[in-house]
Amino acid sequence: MSDHDRGAYTPPTDSPLSFDARRPVRGGGGGSSILLISAVILLVLIVGAGVWLYRDGLRGADDAPQPVGAAVETAKVEPKADDQPPVDPAAGLTIHTDDGGVADAPTFAPEPEPVLPRPAPTTAPTTAELRPALPVATPATPATPPRPVTPVTPTTTTPKPPAPKPAPATGGAAMVQIGAFSSQALADRGWNDAAAVSPGMAAGKGKQVETVEKDGKTLFRTSVTGFASRADATAFCDRLKAAGKSCFVK
Repeated sequence: MSDHDRGAYTPPTDSPLSFDARRPVRGGGGGSSILLISAVILLVLIVGAGVWLYRDGLRGADDAPQPVGAAVETAKVEPKADDQPPVDPAAGLTIHTDDGGVADAPTFAPEPEPVLPRPAPTTAPTTAELRPALPVATPATPATPPRPVTPVTPTTTTPKPPAPKPAPATGGAAMVQIGAFSSQALADRGWNDAAAVSPGMAAGKGKQVETVEKDGKTLFRTSVTGFASRADATAFCDRLKAAGKSCFVK
């Protein structure tokens, strides 16, 4: 068989150097498949054994774990007396001093001195003695004449108008509920805060506090009453919502 791809140093063999899809590949067979299946089975067995040991261990599934410090097994041979540690680890030790001698007993550092109470002063210092001496200021000669001081006109701030006092609860076309509070004092404070947001719209309005029971607690439901129309109540509620408060029209 001749092959044009063979050279002078090509070994004499009948196998062609180029790949031919029509010729079977040598070395192929079922041995590699069997080896791969065996490896997968072995891996599954190892994983299963690890899971079983992790869940059950060496004890049964219904057995309680052993307490910490419990004796695992009794000794088959009694321990010797020499194998046991002495009662006092420092017994039988020889203490050497700096001069080469042997001390009879260990010496310890002396205890710290006790803290003595601070003695009380015999006489209390006077106010003049405690006050530091002030240095005497020497007037300096000005190099330039001082500038005239312009009087500063104090600025006056316009005080915030107080919240209108609540009028007696009167009927009206609508009212604005501002919340339910846990006490009467908080209910009064909530009404005053709501009226302070818009004193003009709250002028002449009344206060209504209803006591309700909810989940075993007493709540004080507070409303601003006396609005002539639902539109006025809605405008007042919108002003409260713009100030960060909650309300709704009833």
